[in-house]
Amino acid sequence: MEYLLNITIYLPLLGVVAFLFIRGDEAVKWVSLAVTTITFFLSLPLLFNFDVANSAIPQYVTEGTPIFLGMDIKYLVGLDGLSMLLFMLTTLFGPIVILASWSSIKKSLIGYYSMLLILQTASLGVFASLDLVVFYVFFELGLIPMYFLIGIWGGSDKIRATIKFFIYTLVGSLLMLIALIYLGYNAGAATGVYDFTSDWRFISGPDYTIGLVEQTWLFLAFALAFCIKVPLFPFHTWLPYAHTEAPTAGSVVLAAIMLKLGTYGLVRVCLPVFPNAFMEFAPLMAVLAVIGIIYGALVAMVQKDVKKLVAYSSVSHLGFVVLGIFAFNTMAVQGAIIQMINHGLSTGALFLIVGMIYDRRHTRMISDFGGIAKKMPVFAVMFMIATLASIGLPGLNGFIGEFLILNGAFISELYANHAYAVISAIGVILAAAYMLWMYQRVMFGPITKKENESLIDLNGREIALLVPLVIFMVWIGIRPVDFTKYSEEWVNSFITMSEEKSVAVIENTDPGEIPNWTARLYGIESGEQNNLLAQQD
Repeated sequence: MEYLLNITIYLPLLGVVAFLFIRGDEAVKWVSLAVTTITFFLSLPLLFNFDVANSAIPQYVTEGTPIFLGMDIKYLVGLDGLSMLLFMLTTLFGPIVILASWSSIKKSLIGYYSMLLILQTASLGVFASLDLVVFYVFFELGLIPMYFLIGIWGGSDKIRATIKFFIYTLVGSLLMLIALIYLGYNAGAATGVYDFTSDWRFISGPDYTIGLVEQTWLFLAFALAFCIKVPLFPFHTWLPYAHTEAPTAGSVVLAAIMLKLGTYGLVRVCLPVFPNAFMEFAPLMAVLAVIGIIYGALVAMVQKDVKKLVAYSSVSHLGFVVLGIFAFNTMAVQGAIIQMINHGLSTGALFLIVGMIYDRRHTRMISDFGGIAKKMPVFAVMFMIATLASIGLPGLNGFIGEFLILNGAFISELYANHAYAVISAIGVILAAAYMLWMYQRVMFGPITKKENESLIDLNGREIALLVPLVIFMVWIGIRPVDFTKYSEEWVNSFITMSEEKSVAVIENTDPGEIPNWTARLYGIESGEQNNLLAQQD
C-alpha cells in the first residue's frame, strides 16, 4: 500500500510530463481529467483499508534513508487519522477543478493545467509528509503554481493580488524555515545519534521535549506561518484579493485545499511539538479567532461582489476552526478537523457556483442579478444547498463542525471563559444573515437586467461537478460518525500525549523560571512558587 500512496501523490506530475508529448487543447484537457480521475480512484483503497482503531499511528509509511551524512532528513510519508480525510478531499477536488475550467480557460492551456496538477501533488505531499523538511518542501511548492494561476489567468487586478499573496506567504514561510532549522538541530542533539533530525514521529513523540523559552519562540515562528496561510485575523488581507482575482479553479483550490494547510499545520506541528506554548497562547489565539469570525461576517455582509462575499465568509468560517483547535479538548479538535472538510466542500461549491454564473453574465455584482431562480431552477437548488451548508443548517455538514467547536470552546479549560463560545455563536447568526440575504437578492429579486431573462440552466458537466459535493454535504450532516471516526483515536492520543509532555517540561524546569501565566495554567500559585524556590535554596 505504501507504493500506492506514492503513486497517488506523484501521478499528477506524470500528467505534466505527458504534456510534453501531446498537442491540441482538447487533448490537454482530457489528459488532465484522466490523470486526476485516476488519482482519485487510486486513493480510495487507502481510505477503505485504513485501520481506524490505530489512526494515531501513521499507515502506508514509506521511509527512505537519510540524504545527508549526520542528518536524519529523509523522504518519509504516510497517512494517519489527522491527514486521511484531507488527503481524500484533495484527490476528490482534482477532477472537479479540471471540469470547472473546461470551457472558461482559453489561453495557454498546457501551462494552466500543469499548474493545477503540480498544485495537487504539492497539497497531497503536505498531508502525507512525516518529515518536517519534506513537509516544508511540499508546503512551499504549492506557492509557485498558485502564484502563476493568479498572475497569468487572474482578473484585471491580478498583479496586485499576486504580489500580496506571494509576500505574505513567503515571509511566514521563511520564519518557519528558520525555526525548523533550530528545531532540527535541537532534536538531533536529543537523539544522541544525529546532528539534525526532522522526523516528525520523534519530534512529536513522548521522548522529546523542548524547554519553555525555546517552545515560545519556535511556536510563534511556526504559528505565524500557519496563521498567514489560514488566514487568521489580522493576517487575512491577502485572501479577498487572491480569491477575487483568481480564476474559478484557483479560488476553489485555494478555499477547499490550500487554506487547510495552515489549520493542518497548527494541529500537526504546533499541538504535539510545542504543547506548553500551545496552551499558553491559546487564549490569545482564541481572541484572534473570535475577532476573525465576527469581522469576516460583518465585512461579508456589506459586499457587493458575490465572490468577495464568499471570500470574507472563509475568514469567518476558518476562525471557527482555529477556535476549536486551541480549545484543546477532544470535542473541539474533532470539530475543527471535520470543519476543515466541511469548509472545503461548502465553500468550494460556492466558488464553483459563482464561477458558473460569471461565465454566463460576466459580472459578479449582486445588483446585476435577480429572478434567476425562474430561469435556472437546478442552479437555484444547488446554490441553496451550498448556502445552507455554509451557514450550518442542521442536517447538513456545516452544523456538526460548528456544534462540536462551540461546545468544546464552551467547556475548554484553557479558555476558562464561556464568552469565546457565546460571541462566536453570533457569527453563526451573522452568516445566516449575509448568506440568505445574498441568495434572496441574486435568486429571487426582481429581474432588473434583460440579460437575466435569457440565462440557461446548468448543463450536464456543471451538474456533475456539484452533485458529489452535495452528496457529501448531506452525508456528513446526517451521519458524521462515518467521517469523525477516522480522526477520533488520533485526537485522543495526541491530546493526552501533549498534556503529559507539557507536565514533563514543567517538572524539569526550575520553578523560578516558570512564567506566571504558566504557573497559573498548572495551578501553581505565586506563593507556592515562592515556597518551591525557598525549599530549593
